[in-house]
Amino acid sequence: MSGIRFGADSFSTYEEGIKKEWIVGNGLGGYASSTIIGAGTRTYHGLLVAASKNPPGRFVLLSSLDEEISLNEEVYRLASHKYPGTVFPKGFNYLSKFVLAPFPLWVYQPDAFTVKKKVFVIHDSNTTCILYDVRSRREGALLRIIPLVNSRNFHHTVRSGELSFSQKAIPTGVELESSNGFTFSLSSNLQYHSDPKWYYNFEYDTEKQRGLNFQEDNFNPGYFESKLKIGTSHFFIVASTEDISSLTLEKVEEFYTREVYRQNLLVFNSRLTEPFALKLLRAADPFIVKNPSTGESTVIAGYHWFSDWGRDTMISIPGLLLIPRRFEEAKSILKNFSRHCKRGLIPNAFLALGGEPIYNTVDASLWFIHTVGRYFAYTKDFIFLSDIWDTVDDIINNYRKGTDFGIGMDSDYLIRQGPQLTWMDAKVGDQAVTPRAGKACEINALWYNALKTASNLGTLLGKNISSYETLATGVASNFENTFWNPKTNCLFDLVSQDEAGNEVKDPAIRPNQIFAVALPYTMLSPEKEKAIVDRAEKDLLTPFGLRTLSRDHPLYKGQCRGDPANRDATYHNGTVWPWLLGAYVGAYRKVHNYSKESLEDMRALLQGFDIHFETAGIGTISEIFDGDYPYTPGGCIAQAWSIAEILRAYVEEVLGIKP
Repeated sequence: MSGIRFGADSFSTYEEGIKKEWIVGNGLGGYASSTIIGAGTRTYHGLLVAASKNPPGRFVLLSSLDEEISLNEEVYRLASHKYPGTVFPKGFNYLSKFVLAPFPLWVYQPDAFTVKKKVFVIHDSNTTCILYDVRSRREGALLRIIPLVNSRNFHHTVRSGELSFSQKAIPTGVELESSNGFTFSLSSNLQYHSDPKWYYNFEYDTEKQRGLNFQEDNFNPGYFESKLKIGTSHFFIVASTEDISSLTLEKVEEFYTREVYRQNLLVFNSRLTEPFALKLLRAADPFIVKNPSTGESTVIAGYHWFSDWGRDTMISIPGLLLIPRRFEEAKSILKNFSRHCKRGLIPNAFLALGGEPIYNTVDASLWFIHTVGRYFAYTKDFIFLSDIWDTVDDIINNYRKGTDFGIGMDSDYLIRQGPQLTWMDAKVGDQAVTPRAGKACEINALWYNALKTASNLGTLLGKNISSYETLATGVASNFENTFWNPKTNCLFDLVSQDEAGNEVKDPAIRPNQIFAVALPYTMLSPEKEKAIVDRAEKDLLTPFGLRTLSRDHPLYKGQCRGDPANRDATYHNGTVWPWLLGAYVGAYRKVHNYSKESLEDMRALLQGFDIHFETAGIGTISEIFDGDYPYTPGGCIAQAWSIAEILRAYVEEVLGIKP
């Protein structure tokens, strides 16, 4: 069996076992996820985390399944949980193997028994399936599976007095209804017995480290049970918000085969064959979802806690959807965001999946135009281009004349914006950490790129594009004089005004300037472009991405740890972001004239993520890494633009597969 595999040495202790997490998405934004030893360490962990239409959001319904095998007076408990001051039970002591291929598989070997447990989800459904193969070499053993359920928003915790459940028997198990209005079912070919009770004081270690609520209670409605025969027995448990009252083992096994086939078909349709590219391709799929409220396609920015963000979506589409040739979904997402365009602004985020949009971003709209250009480059879809053209034109006109949040073009043709509107948008309380109000270097690189992209696309449609060219010429004539810093031989990050109206140029060395080299349309001389890349290589490059601030800056912080305030203060002041490697790799290849040496350098850099696939989020790429060695991963265990930009850069810049 291929895939990512771990032996007993990877989970010999609870502390080691919780370092690695897995997640399987269901195509709606819901998922199943936990650590490789099955111990929940986050409020976000659960075997069924359902994406809800009403209320919008994601909700933990099935927290875990605790398996026990009893024989005479001996009880073998396979689960692992953390309680105050103790871990009980310690099922990881029986765990001999964990495999992700493509879904998680556990092999437990307690005494005379072998238990193989496989978890997968049904695509486009809030349904999680668990398959068991239990081999017994002893007579008279009893298997009992204990579901621990909940009914809460996945950001929160709950206590027993805040929630209650009623239950109703169905032919294959039980239907549960919570006091806060959720109904879901547990179905099995084991016999269900009602025996309601609460389990108290679970502790989630990761949330404790993050300075968040970390204790809660879970409800146990009863248990599933069966005697074990000598040899191998096959069982299933399915948790779902849908009708599963007539499920059989054969049907659940058919679901599994169908899900494996669906993933293999994505690989086939991509036309990719190179092994590292295929690993990235498989990691891309969970981020592409249908909004449970509208059925529209969108991109989840990161698991576990992010929803769909405009900026992240636009940056991610080329890697997540164009490289894999999922063109219809890409078109659907672009159209959906286009419909939400307001005064030239693409939504920054839908904070709850299915919720209302917020618009506080300056770059999402510029990335939108860039992505429309990349979509057309891959598809030559003139009909779509004609349909979307009014949005492209609306964005440019609103940026030119001025729109919300202080976004608008000055007399020098450059774009300025209010505070906390770029991708560096962290806040501590009401205080923006990197406000960047003024003229940001990457925003104006994106503005020029948007103008030239629109000019090119408009020409193909027979539009009058003279105004775009005039604006682009004006941007190019002022960009270098405004942003070039001869002392550091790279760009100022931000140009703003102080309270007295004096111009202030921020010399902080940040990665934002790499886009002035990497975008399809750029303004600087080859010598200056190479100087920027050299500066990024010297001050910002790590094996897993670019630092957000050079180490010699007084605000630099090398570790992103602690409570929300500490983490937010560090988020863009030294923390490493993998998604920035997409631009860096393209810029590096460009300024080294696409030499063979630069190709091999970038191949080695990107393939370094092979190591990361077996840490943190198994088979995926984390949101961030520490700026200091050993570059510990943090943030979300699976981030859309991390996967997307590494995949895009690897396929386009290393494998040389371009439109």
